[in-house]
Amino acid sequence: MGGPLGALIGAVAGHAVDKMSGGTATAEAADATKQIAFTIGVIVLGAKLAKADGQVTRDEVDAFKQVFRIPPEEMKNVGRVFDQARKNAGGYEPYAKQLARMFADNPAVLEELLGGLFHIARADGRITEEELDYLEQLAVLFNFTAQDWDRIRAANVGPDENDPFRILGVSREASDQEIRAAHRKLVVENHPDRLVAQGMPQEFVEMANEKVATINAAYDEIRQLRGIR
Repeated sequence: MGGPLGALIGAVAGHAVDKMSGGTATAEAADATKQIAFTIGVIVLGAKLAKADGQVTRDEVDAFKQVFRIPPEEMKNVGRVFDQARKNAGGYEPYAKQLARMFADNPAVLEELLGGLFHIARADGRITEEELDYLEQLAVLFNFTAQDWDRIRAANVGPDENDPFRILGVSREASDQEIRAAHRKLVVENHPDRLVAQGMPQEFVEMANEKVATINAAYDEIRQLRGIR
C-alpha cells in the first residue's frame, strides 16, 4: 500500500484486517487495498482522537470497539496498532491525507468515518473543544468545505443542538426547490448501498442507515415547518 498507512500494516498479524473488513478474498486488488486502508485508518485516527484531550478513557475505548466490532481473537492485534498510533509522536495529518486521496471519489465514506469518530468522542458524555478541533481539522484534510463541516457537526452533536437546516446544509432562506435538491443529494451520497459497493465494514453500513434516517427526519421537519408537500 505504501504511505503511512502501509507502514502500519506490518503491525497487524494474522487476518485481523481481512476479518474486520468482511473478507476480501474475491475482491479486486484495488478494492481490497481500500478496505485495508480504511480499517487501519479508523484504528489510527481513533487512537489519535482518544489522545486529543490528553487522556484515553475506558468509555472511549469501549466506543471504539462498538464502532468496529473486533473479533475477540484479533483484539490483541488491533490493540497493538491502536497503542502504537496513540504513543507515536507523529501527527495524524499524513494518515488523513492518504485516506482523503484514496476516497476522493467517494466522500461519503470519509463522512461515515467522521461519524464513527464523533461516536467515540461523545462516549464519555461530552465532546471536548480539543476533540472538536481535531475532528474539524480532519474534515479540512478530507477536503470538506466549511458548509459541509457545519452540516456534519450538526448531524452528530446530539438532538438538543440539531438544526434541520444545518443538517441538510442549507440556509433558512433557501427555496423549497433548493431544500428538496439538498435532501435528495445527501440521501444519494450517504445511501448504505454505496458503502456496500466500497466493501466497507457492516458497522459503517449500519451507521449510514442511521445517518440517512437523520437526514430524512430533518427534511420532514422542514417540510412541516414550510408546508412543503
